[in-house]
Amino acid sequence: MKIIKMREMLDDQKGIIKRVLATGDMGRRIREMGMVPETPIQIQGRAPLKDPVAVKIRDYVLTLRNNEAANIFVEVEESRSSQSE
Repeated sequence: MKIIKMREMLDDQKGIIKRVLATGDMGRRIREMGMVPETPIQIQGRAPLKDPVAVKIRDYVLTLRNNEAANIFVEVEESRSSQSE
């Protein structure tokens, strides 16, 4: 397992939120959307220019801009390709 920024996650990759570093209005907004530690998430996809990112959390999908996703750290399983190298 390793911890990466949410914006670095791949499409369809699953993970568990470990930390939210955003503060102020952005931090409050992220937490109000349910992005809190120990919450499972899955990346659903990205817009054509890679921003924003669609994230499945609980029973809904929301979108976050990359600058917001950069403040959320997620524990993910290491990909099989990186384990075999």
